Amino acid sequence: MGFSAIDYAVLLIYLAGITIFGVMFRKQQRTVKDYFLGDKNTSWIVISLSIVATETSTLTLIGVPALAYANYARPEQGGNFTYLQVVLGYIVARIIISFLFIPAYFRGNLLTAYELLKNRFGVKTKNFAASLFLIMRALAEGVRVFAASLVLSAVLSASLPGLPYLWLWSIIIVGVLTLIYTFEGGIAAVIWTDLIQLVIYIGGSLLAAYELVHLVPGGWNTIAAQAQAAGKFQLTSFKFDFGVPFTFWAGLLGGTFLTMASHGTDQLLVQRLLTCRNKRESQKALILSGFVILFQFTLFLTIGVMLYVYYKSSPLTTKLASNDEIFPTFIVQRLPHGISGLVIAAIFAAAMSNLSGSLNSLSSSTVLDFYKPLLRPQASDHDLLKLSRWLTAAWGIVLIAIAVLASSWGSVFTTGLTIASLVYGPMLGAFLLGVLTRRANQVGVMTGMALSLAFMLFIKIQFSAAVAWTWYVLIGTVVCFSVGYAVSLLKGATVPDVAVEQMEP
Repeated sequence: MGFSAIDYAVLLIYLAGITIFGVMFRKQQRTVKDYFLGDKNTSWIVISLSIVATETSTLTLIGVPALAYANYARPEQGGNFTYLQVVLGYIVARIIISFLFIPAYFRGNLLTAYELLKNRFGVKTKNFAASLFLIMRALAEGVRVFAASLVLSAVLSASLPGLPYLWLWSIIIVGVLTLIYTFEGGIAAVIWTDLIQLVIYIGGSLLAAYELVHLVPGGWNTIAAQAQAAGKFQLTSFKFDFGVPFTFWAGLLGGTFLTMASHGTDQLLVQRLLTCRNKRESQKALILSGFVILFQFTLFLTIGVMLYVYYKSSPLTTKLASNDEIFPTFIVQRLPHGISGLVIAAIFAAAMSNLSGSLNSLSSSTVLDFYKPLLRPQASDHDLLKLSRWLTAAWGIVLIAIAVLASSWGSVFTTGLTIASLVYGPMLGAFLLGVLTRRANQVGVMTGMALSLAFMLFIKIQFSAAVAWTWYVLIGTVVCFSVGYAVSLLKGATVPDVAVEQMEP
């Protein structure tokens, strides 16, 4: 069918509307704390949905359907519902975080996740962890921005086939529009635009699923029969093989450690938890988000299975560069006018939601973990607020540049998760040493983090085919924790073990 004037109108109205809405929050930003944590008066349900929107990037919206659509040599590699085993780990991890990390964050009245490490081990440990966060988040988010550009490229190529560098223009459009409202509105704009964007991308995905059911001859009965015959509904695999990502063990253990790191140590999501009124509401927001994520991934995987059945009866007329393009291509080519524009807007919603959160968290860590304590301890709130906005803009430019480089990095879904997983292990190991042990010290923790990171890079370079990305965080955490604790025992205390007592309930 192609992308029509009606579709462009829907997309432009969304892009303009969400940008204007986000800018309206500028008046609420009086201090740097307002800019990064808001007024701590937002409903925990809204924050819970914001957590879901923040962790749902375009990688999810185009990568997960592509995962279920594709055919793999082994079912544990994808092509079915086995990814939900990882989501089970996501839920388990949220319960652990709620009772292990959240009390420590709220007892310390912290502004960033890494201040917990400063209180426990000292400034050097905090700076090391915060530096890893800045590097990892910038690289991972650059991949996500590039993923969003794939969608816009699919849209523009239908109407402007001769326009060169469509993907580059797409990256610039997504990056600049998101930067505008994040620059102006701070965390309040991020949270409330997240809520709107979640409603849009869930609604758009449901519309796409509804259309698929009606486009496949025989409807859901045909989809279910063909998908069942192809093994698309397989949910579990109890094989124990480190080389495949979606077994029960990789999902439960790997998914748990991945989410403990992403939601318990990554400023992008810890920042959401710190915007809650109190510890109890933060715990409720995090746990609820896990069950919303379960529904969401089930929906996206179902769409991938539907696409598989649909394209068996109506083969593709264009060659795809990768399976990641299957959902955007379907939207542009096969959905009715108006609905196509809305679903593309939904995918943009996921991209902009994730990017806005990353920009704000990168800026907050830069200002609160590095600039203020190291360069200008006496800086006024006015100066810090002004700097925070300009650092948001600077990080926006960096992420756009990384997105351009990411065009040659392969599958957007696995690349984004792999980048995060390499760094999350060392970070989670350090946090666990901080909240679970009394004898770990700064020398031990920093040694553990450094060796864990080096070991994970070695695993990735030398054994990427033998060890699936779902195991990376677990392996990195074990190395960091064991090395860090052993070195601490050998070296003895180098800084006072302040904090365990202060962190306990």
